[in-house]
Amino acid sequence: MDLRREFPRSMRVRLEGYVHLARMIDKCRAVLEGTEGEYIYPCPMDDRLMEFAGVTSDQFTTAVKSNQTDDAVAQWFRHVATPHGQAELEEWNRMMLSRGPTTPEKQASYNKYRDAVDPSRTDLTSWADLQDLEEGRTVPRRA
Repeated sequence: MDLRREFPRSMRVRLEGYVHLARMIDKCRAVLEGTEGEYIYPCPMDDRLMEFAGVTSDQFTTAVKSNQTDDAVAQWFRHVATPHGQAELEEWNRMMLSRGPTTPEKQASYNKYRDAVDPSRTDLTSWADLQDLEEGRTVPRRA
């Protein structure tokens, strides 16, 4: 079953327990098809997921090329990924979804992107929230 409802999916969508995996599949497929537009694969978020899983971008790209469905890619990923306990996976997912800019330069870039979409959203601090806002998804106001 292909869960694609929009391109690319939010990094919050989970496949085989991993956030960002569905988005990474979407972006990889787009690169393979030449339809990626402004999206980048592999990007630093992709690299973080692949590093956590012990998978290279070449391996992942080959798996996406070789598998027709997202479920097949996700099952391959789960099979070859470095095993992690449920608590460790959940902690990693939380880190990915809450990760924000880590340097003053990245914060300035983040603020520029955010302000171009909605300068009133100074409550946002994570890349996941900024991606969702930029791609037209509802992002609840943060305290």
